[in-house]
Amino acid sequence: MKIIMKKITLSALFLASILTFSACNSSENKDSKEVAEDQNEQKFDDTKLEDDTEFVVAAADGGMFEVQLGELAEKNAVSKDVKDFGSMLVKDHSKANDELKTLAAQKNITLPAALSEDKQKKYNDLAEKKGKDFDKAYLSLMVDDHKMDIKEFEEASKDAKDAEVKSWAAGKLPTLNHHLETVQNLKDKLK
Repeated sequence: MKIIMKKITLSALFLASILTFSACNSSENKDSKEVAEDQNEQKFDDTKLEDDTEFVVAAADGGMFEVQLGELAEKNAVSKDVKDFGSMLVKDHSKANDELKTLAAQKNITLPAALSEDKQKKYNDLAEKKGKDFDKAYLSLMVDDHKMDIKEFEEASKDAKDAEVKSWAAGKLPTLNHHLETVQNLKDKLK
């Protein structure tokens, strides 16, 4: 009887390890943002926080993107003003990202571990550019990106169900608006 129980136990452990490996392997090929969204959907599906978690995940993805692009601008930009703008984004978005990580941990919201495929592609495309082409492409991307971010943050600052998520989004709007104004001026200056 003990031998049969051992065989059943070993078979169950073997099956569990195969299932765990399969689950880990399939998530490795998935977009980090999608993985976070899927995990949050399992935790918050059909709750009032479902839309808030989607905003938080998108904000985390966008924040990582801004920091990584800012670092790239510090290295690759020709214009000192563009380098300085990149430095400002690294500083401001790193601070916002840290705040968001703390908030997400308090709310049990899973954040992406790496850039989404879309953001990674944009990063890779920009990383291939050199000189003034880099500066122009970076500034253009930052104008578009900040316009979209402001729209999403305005919506969250009005519509988020969680008071802390709503407050965090509202608190970031002045900085995002300052970034947009700065980058638009830089873009006009480089024309």
